[in-house]
Amino acid sequence: MKVPIRFSQHEHRILTGQKPYFKRVLPLFSKPYLNSLSYKITGMTQLTLRPSVLIVDDLPNNVRLLSIMLTEKGYQVRKAINGQMALNTVRSLIPDLILLDINMPDLNGYQVCEQLKADEKTREIPVIFISALDDVLDKVKAFQVGGVDYISKPFQGEEVMARIENQLTICRQKKQLQNEIKERQKTEETLEIYLHAVSHDLRNPVIGMSMILNNLIKNSQGETKEVSQKILQQMANSCDRQLTLIDSLVETRQNDLWGVSLELKPLSLYEIGQQISQEWELRLKENQATLINNFPPDLPLVNADAHHLWRVFENLLANALKHNPQGIIITLSARLEGNYLRCSIADNGVGISETQRKKLFDRYQRGNNNHQISLGLGLYLCRQIIHAHGGEIGIMNNDEKGSQFWFTLPY
Repeated sequence: MKVPIRFSQHEHRILTGQKPYFKRVLPLFSKPYLNSLSYKITGMTQLTLRPSVLIVDDLPNNVRLLSIMLTEKGYQVRKAINGQMALNTVRSLIPDLILLDINMPDLNGYQVCEQLKADEKTREIPVIFISALDDVLDKVKAFQVGGVDYISKPFQGEEVMARIENQLTICRQKKQLQNEIKERQKTEETLEIYLHAVSHDLRNPVIGMSMILNNLIKNSQGETKEVSQKILQQMANSCDRQLTLIDSLVETRQNDLWGVSLELKPLSLYEIGQQISQEWELRLKENQATLINNFPPDLPLVNADAHHLWRVFENLLANALKHNPQGIIITLSARLEGNYLRCSIADNGVGISETQRKKLFDRYQRGNNNHQISLGLGLYLCRQIIHAHGGEIGIMNNDEKGSQFWFTLPY
């Protein structure tokens, strides 16, 4: 516990080297005053690091013995000979630890401890009971009222010191953990503000630009414009990619902080496959790719979040198109494996090396296509979502050609 050292204005001038003042006033100082100043200077470091222990016992011999023992080990010792004195002492200056006897007049040790634990300012002080009562019920009650340890009289000095040091270590670690939690909370609050800024301040301009470009594309069909339809479409696609990057960044960070929030309902993979075929038709055509939906119509329904499951399929399909040449064939398939449905998204592309496969689902890992902007968050997001559903996700190379992403979902 730190003890503040306060210097008077005279002392401050002396210590800061104001020599004329020093020569003028030094003869006026008495010897006891100079000794006091010297004590303040030399004792500063000694007073800052020594833990303080309050000894509470109505037997003077016990207090004296414990006081000598603790002082020799470098502790600051304070004493109280009854319960009320102990409470008054604690309220004036909180100790690091209390050694508390049980059998005392007026307020016994149990009552003192209960009052300490009822006060928000003192409830965190570790209390070690030290008593001649050796019955199991007495020890149990000591812990019930808030004690952290119990030492039976007659006690051994080594045992007392070991138990004190152990509790002080636990107390320091607890305070350190509490500080780390507070720092983490501050960091999370800062991140929340950052995510809000990313989500709103960055997304809104991109959304506005995308709407303008799409209107230009729609209104320019059949007309001659300085900016060609192809260029407008490329600009619109660029906006879409930027929105996808922003959404992935926000969503993965939110998942890291608070976990994936799921709204579960029964879903048909067969119907999802049909919807994918329809909504991805244009993009597949642009890449001269073919999508084959082999999801059986009689598959059991899966209990899943529709939005998140759609993100998984989107990311896996986008990954297949991004990292393969044009003209690939992508196949959706599924089968039962025990209590799970195993879904596969396979392609006949270039495949993925073993080195890349091992770390492909890690955050900020990207494939080998350097021509498209990516944060390396898509597959990491897929893993977050599938794990939140209680499933697994992975990748393997096909026997003949290409790669196969797979994931499992309970049904």
